Amino acid sequence: MTGPRSAVVVNPAKEPDQLRGTIERMLARAGWPAPTWHETTPGDPGRGQAKKAMNNGAELIFVCGGDGTVMAAVSALAGSDVAMAVVPAGTGNLLAANLGLNGDIATAVRVAIDGGRRRIDVGVAGDRCFAVMAGMGFDAQMLAGTSERAKRRLGWLAYVGGALKHLRDRPMRARIVLDGRPPMPRRPRTVIVGNVGRLQGGVRLLSRADPADGKLDVAILSPNNLTHWARLAWAVLRRRERVPLMETFTAERVEIYTRRTEPRQLDGDLIEPGRSLKIHIKPRALLLCVPLPESDPDLAYDVKAAARRRADD
Repeated sequence: MTGPRSAVVVNPAKEPDQLRGTIERMLARAGWPAPTWHETTPGDPGRGQAKKAMNNGAELIFVCGGDGTVMAAVSALAGSDVAMAVVPAGTGNLLAANLGLNGDIATAVRVAIDGGRRRIDVGVAGDRCFAVMAGMGFDAQMLAGTSERAKRRLGWLAYVGGALKHLRDRPMRARIVLDGRPPMPRRPRTVIVGNVGRLQGGVRLLSRADPADGKLDVAILSPNNLTHWARLAWAVLRRRERVPLMETFTAERVEIYTRRTEPRQLDGDLIEPGRSLKIHIKPRALLLCVPLPESDPDLAYDVKAAARRRADD
């Protein structure tokens, strides 16, 4: 066996049928050693498991679960030379959708074996990293208002119901600070900080977001009534260059302060509500397995070279 050592971090509640058999069979055919397996728990959705796998010598880690599992693994792997391969599962996987990684288990494993690699930025909030989006306000309310049962039954469409519950809620009173510049007072319904641009259902909110540009994209949405929401949604769905009631900016550091406690989320995972959200970019921190046509030659990754570097250390 001459291939790289690998591991699988899997959420057992969302583990697809035939996962273990498909991964082990395809890796064996490619000449890779059998991977180690690490199941997430309610108390640890994947960060500790990914760290353990990395410390035990894994050079590539398959992450199978929803957005929460992926985010936990990103927090563990950011800044390392260990590659992450996303195996879509559950109703989330916005990272997979944004980077063209949708498909079945076999497709995800083939992407990892073929060797396409790309380094992308990650956002950092406190001690957590995220690869897709963070938000404060309506988007987090929508997530909180969507039940797991509805997501299992309806997929991403379940979020529509969660959104409808909060369309008439009052706006936030917020101050937004970008890269240390003077605060911008706003009364938004939500502030979204994105590393990539696509939402659930393929809706592209941030049309210019690039996960490898060293910048975070910030969207400030300020609809005040149902008519405003309709105008904003129509423009986003039509992919208009200018969207009414939405301001966009780019920054390396974003600070959001609000008068009252507001719901917050990272990569579709609710975190404790608060009166502030501080985020900064960590450029090119995550090594991701991507389909070969998508990979950037300048960001290509040589597994054997990384192994030699670790041996030298």
